Amino acid sequence: MGRKGPPQAEGGCGAARPSLLWALPEELLLLICSYLDAQALGRLGQVCRRLRAFSGRDLLWRRLARACLNSGFTQLGADLAAGIPVKERVKVSQNWRHGRCRRETLLKWKRNLMPWMHLDGEYLYLSQAEVIRAYRFRSDSAGLQRHPQAIFSGHQEDVCRFVLASSHIVSGGGDGNIVLSKVHGSFSVKFSAHEQEVNCVDCQGGIIVSGSRDRTAKVWSLASGRAGHCLHTVQTEDRVWSIAISPLLSSFVTGTACCGHTSPLRIWDLESGQLATCLGTDFHRGAGVLDVVYETPSTLLSCGYDTYIRAWDLRASTRKCVMEWEEPHDSALYCVRSDGNHMIASGSAYYGVVRLWDKRQSRCLQSFSLSSPTSSPVYCLRFSTTHLYAALASALHALDFTAP
Repeated sequence: MGRKGPPQAEGGCGAARPSLLWALPEELLLLICSYLDAQALGRLGQVCRRLRAFSGRDLLWRRLARACLNSGFTQLGADLAAGIPVKERVKVSQNWRHGRCRRETLLKWKRNLMPWMHLDGEYLYLSQAEVIRAYRFRSDSAGLQRHPQAIFSGHQEDVCRFVLASSHIVSGGGDGNIVLSKVHGSFSVKFSAHEQEVNCVDCQGGIIVSGSRDRTAKVWSLASGRAGHCLHTVQTEDRVWSIAISPLLSSFVTGTACCGHTSPLRIWDLESGQLATCLGTDFHRGAGVLDVVYETPSTLLSCGYDTYIRAWDLRASTRKCVMEWEEPHDSALYCVRSDGNHMIASGSAYYGVVRLWDKRQSRCLQSFSLSSPTSSPVYCLRFSTTHLYAALASALHALDFTAP
C-alpha cells in the first residue's frame, strides 16, 4: 500500500500550512501579487481554486493591461471595455502583438466602391455607393447577419464619409449634400453644403464640420430648427480630405491635399472660424493628409500620401511631431486608428495591407495583406479589443484575434 498523501484544504489548496498565506490581510496579498508578471500570475491561478479566483481579479490584471496593446484602457485611464474581464483582455492582447488571428470575409460586392464604416455596439454601419447599411453582428461569431437591419438613403451620389452622432448619422456625399438620418426611425434632413463633393464630416456637441473638394471647410449647427445653418466658412485654399473636432469642442483640424497650400494640417477655432495654428513644416507638395484622429484633447494622429503616420502633441510643439512611423513599402496611408494607448492600426493603398504598430517601437509590429492577388486600398478600418474590420474596394474583411 502506498503512503497516503496529505489531506487537502478547503478550496483545493494543499494543507501544508495554507492558513499562513490566507491569514495575511487582503491588501498585503494584492501588494505581493502586484510584483508578478502575466505569466507568473497565470501560474499562480493554477495552484488551486481559491488562488485561481483570487488571481483572476480585475484589480490585479489592470496594471498589466495598461501596458498591453489594445486591452481597452486609454492612456488617460478610461476603460472602454468594462464588461470584459481584464485577464481575458490581456490574453487576447498577446494575439494582437504576435499577429495570431483568424481571417474572414464578411461581405462581398461586385462593383468597386470606396466604403466607409463605423462600429456601434452590436451594429456595423457600412456605406456602399449612395446608401449606408446597418448590419447586426451574429451572437455566435464576429460575422454579420445576412440582411441589413436598416438602410439609410438620401444621397444622389456615393457617400464619401459619415459619422455616428448620438441618435443621428451625419453623412457627406459626392452630390455636395449633407444628410442627417435618425438611427431609429425614417426621419432625415438633407441640405446643400458645398459646391462639390463633401469629402469628410465630423459631428460633436451639436456641431457639424465638413470639408470639400471646393477648397472650403464649413461649420454647421445641429440644433433643432437650425439644422443646415452655416455658422462659418473657412477658405482652406486646398481640397479638404479629412476633418476632426477636438474633444474639448473648442477647435477642429483639417487635413488638406497640400497642393494649393503648403501646410496640410491646420487647426481652426470652432467659435470664430479663424486659423489657430498650423502643424508641422516643410511638407512636400502633394503630401496630403487623408485621415486625422484625436486621441486626447491635446494629441492626434495623421496619415496620408507621404507614407508616414505622425503623432502630434499640441502641448509640446506644433512645428514638429513627437513621433512618426514610415510605411515600410512606401505606400500611401488611407486611414489610421488608435486604441487610445499603445496601439495604432493603419490601412495602406495597395493589396489591402493592414499594419499594427506599437507606439513604443519604430518598426511595424504586424502586417496582413487582405486583397492579394488583386490590389485595393484599405479605405477604412475599425477595431474592438477582439476584432479588426477592414473595408476594401469590393469586400469587408474581419480579423478575429480571439480564435487564432
